[in-house]
Amino acid sequence: QIQLVESGGGLVQAGGSLRLSCAASGRTFDIYKMAWFRQAPGKEREFVADISWSGSSTSYTDSVKGRFTISRDNSENTVYLQMNRLKPEDTAAYHCAARVRLGTYAYWGQGTQVSVSS
Repeated sequence: QIQLVESGGGLVQAGGSLRLSCAASGRTFDIYKMAWFRQAPGKEREFVADISWSGSSTSYTDSVKGRFTISRDNSENTVYLQMNRLKPEDTAAYHCAARVRLGTYAYWGQGTQVSVSS
């Protein structure tokens, strides 16, 4: 099993920044990729960004490219999401997720709320 705990959410004005953290524990040696997803009220959950556990590759949804950066610290088994130039439409519950090599995103954190005021 892999356990994930997010932190770092909060309320920020438009144009501000937040950094989310996701600490992994348990069978972290099985992790192949980790990702951030978000879900706004009344909307479907959407992919935000992912990173290989080796850190060699990242990908982002178009709406956050150039504003968000995903990174990881393997020594701390932690993945980060640096969010800059936040917009009201970034308001959502942000969840981190982990997958093993031949699996889907089967491991999820409890989520952290990000609210951006205009």
